Amino acid sequence: MLAKQIIEKKRDGGELTSEEIQFMVLGATGGQIKDYQVSAWLMAILCRGMTEAETACLTEVMLGSGSRLQRCSDRPRVDKHSTGGLGDKTSLILAPLLACFDLDVPMLSGRGLGITGGTLDKLESYEGYRCDLQTEEINRQLQEIGCVITGTTKDITPADRYLYALRDVTGTVPSVALITGSIMSKKLAESLDALVLDVKWGSGAFMRSIQQARELESSLIQTGTRMGVVTTSLLTDMNQPLGRMVGNACEVNESLDVLRGGGPEDVRELTLALAAELLVSTGRATSQQQALPLLQKALDDGRVLTRYQSMIEAQGGKFREHLPLARSHTLKASQSGWLATIEGSTLGHAIVAMGGGRNQQSDPVDQRVGFEFMVRVGDQIESGQPLMRVFYDGSSSQTETLICQAQSALTIVDTPTSPLKLIANH
Repeated sequence: MLAKQIIEKKRDGGELTSEEIQFMVLGATGGQIKDYQVSAWLMAILCRGMTEAETACLTEVMLGSGSRLQRCSDRPRVDKHSTGGLGDKTSLILAPLLACFDLDVPMLSGRGLGITGGTLDKLESYEGYRCDLQTEEINRQLQEIGCVITGTTKDITPADRYLYALRDVTGTVPSVALITGSIMSKKLAESLDALVLDVKWGSGAFMRSIQQARELESSLIQTGTRMGVVTTSLLTDMNQPLGRMVGNACEVNESLDVLRGGGPEDVRELTLALAAELLVSTGRATSQQQALPLLQKALDDGRVLTRYQSMIEAQGGKFREHLPLARSHTLKASQSGWLATIEGSTLGHAIVAMGGGRNQQSDPVDQRVGFEFMVRVGDQIESGQPLMRVFYDGSSSQTETLICQAQSALTIVDTPTSPLKLIANH
């Protein structure tokens, strides 16, 4: 079997056999197939797609490329995965929230992918925070605290770790098959009872349309259900950032606001809705209506913040009430009207240019840079009104370029526009 022939077959729209998929995935992970050939194969999959059978095989091969976490308690084991978007910081709140309801949350997360920040990059804003826990450490922390957020170990889905990093720098992120294989192989390796998916669409997400998001949602649910995990999902709008803050330390600070019982309403709404799905899936609640007030009370009475701090410190992080940010620069409106759109991809690329994301796998990340939004789609705007703050320590010319780039992402029109609905299937 030759990698070149398999690449050509997929390039021309052919359906790959399980043997061909296994040959490519295991050959890539083992170093027998070169990065440039794997990249070509990924691009062919992006352009041509995969059948349900191919996607299932891809997921199973990726899952089988390593080991799985073993159960360490009798508590139900749950997790959440988001397909990613600007300002998506719910994992930081959700893990300790669910742990407060006697659930184990072994959250194996990733780093920034494309224009969106990664949960691990956010948490590394805490000095000393470890994202490289080994299986024994994960199990011990689950037993003691009930939640952990770390990267995959070298033994868990090594194929996902390799392909995930390569997709980020080769423009092959928005593929339903590749996203499904990546998400589900990693989540299934956690030995879960229940999983909730946050499938996003819009200008700040990988799936630009709700139709694409529904296709991905279907693929993910089919895969999870087939593997014996109770899998539910929410479809959420990413045509504007989630919350007010975008950027690693910025988002950690906003998460702390929510953990103190405050924070932006949309972040609270989505976090509570995702958590409610898992309480129902595990029998901790009989309905969303029963679950929501219980979850709200836990957020507001300080229990979840205490659990969050325990998680940070258990993983070596130096907990702080507020993380420092770069210098602040204010962008003001040049005209009056209504805010009609926020182009998320433009802002995401600006974050990367500021050093808050990666162009190459080895690039360092500046956790202190980011944006704060002072307006939302549908708001009425007055000329001279502050629209957003830019946190950045670059030169005057660099800062001016970034402010202009950020300004180009905001469209103000002369007629009223409607606010966006966050959750489509609620």
